[in-house]
Amino acid sequence: MIRLEKRPQPSRAFSLATPLLAVLATMVFGGLMFALLGKDPVTSIITIFWQPLFGEFAFYYRPQLLIKGAPLVLIAIGLSLGFKAGIWNIGAEGQYIMGALFGAGVGLAFYPLDSFIVFPLMVMGGAFGGWIWAMIPAMLKVKFGTNEILVSLMLVYVAEQFLASMSLGLMKNPEGFGFPGSRNLQQYESAFNADLIEGSGMHWGVVAALIAVIFAYVLLTKHRLGFAIRVTGEAPRAARFSGVNPTRLVLFCLGTSGLLAGLAGLFEVAGPAGQVTIDFNVGYGFTAIIVAFLGRLHPVGILLAGGLMALTYIGGDIAQSQLGLPAAAIQVFQGMLLFFLLAFDLLTNYRLRFGRTEVA
Repeated sequence: MIRLEKRPQPSRAFSLATPLLAVLATMVFGGLMFALLGKDPVTSIITIFWQPLFGEFAFYYRPQLLIKGAPLVLIAIGLSLGFKAGIWNIGAEGQYIMGALFGAGVGLAFYPLDSFIVFPLMVMGGAFGGWIWAMIPAMLKVKFGTNEILVSLMLVYVAEQFLASMSLGLMKNPEGFGFPGSRNLQQYESAFNADLIEGSGMHWGVVAALIAVIFAYVLLTKHRLGFAIRVTGEAPRAARFSGVNPTRLVLFCLGTSGLLAGLAGLFEVAGPAGQVTIDFNVGYGFTAIIVAFLGRLHPVGILLAGGLMALTYIGGDIAQSQLGLPAAAIQVFQGMLLFFLLAFDLLTNYRLRFGRTEVA
């Protein structure tokens, strides 16, 4: 008989080891999955984790780590603040989309003006778009007690409909020969989020992600608001007695996560993506949830986890092209990370007991 027994105190060793164990378990079971698909498991794992860093074309793939990792880190940092306080924003994908639409809308409104002021205004537009979309579940929660998980998640589908509508309607390129999608912002110098160092992958989105990591670390370790976030998540009753205002906390956490997700959307649409299209969103908002938990909701951990997840994105693309692995298999492989993370995380608070149960 196997049963779970609650530990007197959470195991610090398991808490620290959980991300590593989750990655190792993902490699093992991912390799088994690849073997069932008729692919060499060792070659598949090496292709995903080694080729982007040290392979023949690593010079091309390494900058992509920054490009793929920046939006994941930016969104995950915002989500982690709410998760630490027990406030669950699952709709960052919608906020990412709305940030892209608002930011791109500002840039397209000024087209073809050549001025340094356009991009900063786009950044503010993107931040506002993500923030206002996150404030919908925030206000509904504080006013009517609705579940922010359901509301934020359902708003993702509304945002996707807005995205399709803008691509086919208001933002449609008048010179695009009838094809859906906006003008290409990469050809509009004032609105283009170009590399700060040519060929490095280091654009303003990467800078914003690094600033967000530093901001979150200082907030959680040095500021009173960070203490309120931590104590609310760990001991809600103690938080109430210490004078924490739950309404302000909900508004701050959801608003901040929406703002950062909106910025991620803006930097993506103005840079690597280049334009508003029906299929602009690629799931960064949902993948960032895995990144947040893989990083143990710690800013530095999230930075490392974002790099690891970006590695699986790029390595997965290489595996698809070189080994013929299906895209769905790569998505399952990434999902395994969260599954094993949650499974091993259970052992932080519980221990396994083996033995027979006595019948009275």
